[in-house]
Amino acid sequence: MIDPVALFLMLLTASTPILFAALGELVAERAGVLNLGVEGMMITGALAGFAAAYHSGSPVLGFAAAALAGALIALPFAVLTQFLLSNQVASGLALTLFGLGLAALFGKPMEGVKAPTMAPGPLGLHWIVWLGLLMVPLIWWFLNRSRAGLILRGVGENHDAAHALGYDVRRVRIAAIAFGGAMAGIGGAFISVATVLQWTEGMTAGAGWIALAIVVFSSWTAPGVLAGAWLFGGVTVLQLRLQAAGVRVPVQLLSMAPYLATIVVLVAISARQKFSRRAGSTAPGSLGQDFHALR
Repeated sequence: MIDPVALFLMLLTASTPILFAALGELVAERAGVLNLGVEGMMITGALAGFAAAYHSGSPVLGFAAAALAGALIALPFAVLTQFLLSNQVASGLALTLFGLGLAALFGKPMEGVKAPTMAPGPLGLHWIVWLGLLMVPLIWWFLNRSRAGLILRGVGENHDAAHALGYDVRRVRIAAIAFGGAMAGIGGAFISVATVLQWTEGMTAGAGWIALAIVVFSSWTAPGVLAGAWLFGGVTVLQLRLQAAGVRVPVQLLSMAPYLATIVVLVAISARQKFSRRAGSTAPGSLGQDFHALR
């Protein structure tokens, strides 16, 4: 008999890397930036966090290094898209390839070593899990209740109006990109420092792409991101439990379950949006007069 509390705690742990990455991407997209380099930022954070934790003996320093590395590797994307006006999709894909290659190159000396063990927090979960849950209401408050969040959303929805009101669109978007990189780096470090406890090439295994899908699935809201992360975390836990139970299903089929769920959700969202357009509905979240009230 499976303890439901233990199962829920497993779900929280499994969803944490995706939650961090998706929350960071949410802020970037609300600023009007589509960064497809989440996977590259996550794997960079995973390596930097593991290396820092191993050499310092402190997982906390590992997560700090991961956040810094994720933000730094996002800066070339910011320069390309905000100063050189390069295509965001192409630049994001290049960032993913660059991050994966960089991690593979510099991760070789880290193979075969173990990271220091993190002390468990309340209910036996790592403190970073609770930090991820805390970030959900904080980001919701920032985007919906703070002046800075209102400016960021205004930049994302109408950058010309934001510029006319005197706001530095480029600076706001660069800050959002760096924050997204830091969050993705922490998500990657959770895999290497708190879960696997060792470095393995390609260990993020597409989590960044799932995070991108979750942002769309959530309709660009922080509570929706949490729900999406729990959904895909639950699918991951389910396939692991089925493997452990010896269910006679090919392991490859079980391993592809989270990504199959991603495709199904995106198709459903696309169909819903097409129906909404036919019905003449408008997209939610328009700032309207609220943004001009900042004048």
